[in-house]
Amino acid sequence: MTVAAILSGKGHETITARSDALLGEICETLAKNKIGAVVVCSGDNSIEGIISERDIVRVIGTQGASALTLPVSAVMTKDVITCSEDNSVNEVMARMTQGRFRHMPVIKDGALTGVISIGDVVKFKIAQVELEAEQMRSYISMS
Repeated sequence: MTVAAILSGKGHETITARSDALLGEICETLAKNKIGAVVVCSGDNSIEGIISERDIVRVIGTQGASALTLPVSAVMTKDVITCSEDNSVNEVMARMTQGRFRHMPVIKDGALTGVISIGDVVKFKIAQVELEAEQMRSYISMS
């Protein structure tokens, strides 16, 4: 199965921010939308970075509450690992695990088309295992 299957279930909606947004604004966006990361994009919608709850906790832990007045560009992860809709779920899961990050932007034809989280991947894998188990039970009961 591919990333496209995950996005077909959860949708392609993405929450983005500009690099000059303040960290406090990003916190409000995360809370309001109940998400764990925001993709930082330029005016032409190209990815400049990603800011996650972990990034925010790290900077507040070292700089205190005054960090909330920093621009997101000072805190965001700039080397963003992305995937395409054609990547396999197993491949994406392995990349997230190896890189120790929980959110991955999805790119199609050079444009941001969605974001998947490790939670989305796990939910998809559980549904896949449950479907396979049900199919096996049906097969056994027909024998």
